[in-house]
Amino acid sequence: MASLKEIRERKASVASTRQITSAMKMVSAAKLKKAQDAIVRFRPYADKLKEILASVGDSIKDDEDNKYSMQREKERILLVLITSNRGLCGAFNSNAIKAVIQRALTEYGTQMMAKQVDFISIGKKGNDFLRKKGYHVIMDESGVFDDLTFERVSSLASMIMERFTSGEYDHVDLIYNQFKNAGTQILTEEQFLPIEVEKLAAGHKMTSNIDYIFEPSKEYIVQELIPRSLRLQFYKAILDSHAAEHGARMTAMHKATDNATELLKELSLQFNKARQASITNEILEIVSGAEALKG
Repeated sequence: MASLKEIRERKASVASTRQITSAMKMVSAAKLKKAQDAIVRFRPYADKLKEILASVGDSIKDDEDNKYSMQREKERILLVLITSNRGLCGAFNSNAIKAVIQRALTEYGTQMMAKQVDFISIGKKGNDFLRKKGYHVIMDESGVFDDLTFERVSSLASMIMERFTSGEYDHVDLIYNQFKNAGTQILTEEQFLPIEVEKLAAGHKMTSNIDYIFEPSKEYIVQELIPRSLRLQFYKAILDSHAAEHGARMTAMHKATDNATELLKELSLQFNKARQASITNEILEIVSGAEALKG
C-alpha cells in the first residue's frame, strides 16, 4: 500500500487536474454556443441554395461551359483535411486523420503510388501528422480558425476552385467532422469538385417539379450560383468542424472531470484506510512497548 505522503501528493495532483478540466469544459461550452449558433443559422441558407441548384440541374448538366461539373480522368487528386489547432477533444482529430489516410490509400491508391495526391490541411493537428508521416501537404491553412470569416474562407475556396478549373487537379474531396449536437460529431467525406449533378438533384426530389421563373435567364443564374454555392459549401464544412471541435472538447473535458472526481473518491478511501492502518500500528507498538515494560 502506498504511503500517506504519496497518496496525499496524488490527491493534490488529481484535484489540480480536475480544476483544469472543469475550467476547460466551461470555456468550450461558451465557445460551443457561439459556434453552434453560427452553423445553425447558416445551414438553411446553404440548403436553400442547393435546392435551387437542384431545380436547375438539367441546365447544369447540359451546359458544356460549366467548368465546375467537368468530369475528367482522376489523375491529380486534392484532399482537404479539416481538423483543429488544439487537442484534448477526444477522437475528433484522429478520426478525421484516419479517414483521409484511408481514403488516400484505398480510393486513390494508384495515384498515391504515382505521387499524384496532394493535401491541404486546415488545422494544426492534421498538418503536423501529415507532414510527420511524409505526405505532400501543399498548404497549411491553420490560421483560418484565428479569423473565421466568410471572406477568409471564400478566398481559400476560390483558390481551390481555380486550381480545379485550370486542370491542376481533377478531383477534390473534403474530410471533416460534421456537427450534430454537443455529444455527436459525424465524420464526413464528400466530393467538393467536380459537382455531382445527379446526386444534387436526387437529394432534392421534392422540389424538382417546382416551376421557377428565372431572371435574367436560367443559364446566367446557374453560372452565378455554382461558384457561390461551392464557396458556401466550403464555408459550411469549416463551420461544422469548428462547432464539432468545441462539442467534442466539452464532452471530453466533462468525462475527464467526472473521472477525476471518481479517482479522488478512491484516493480518499485509500488515504483513510492507510491512515487507519498507520494509527492501528502505532497503537499496537505502544501496547507492545507497555507490555514489554511490565515484563
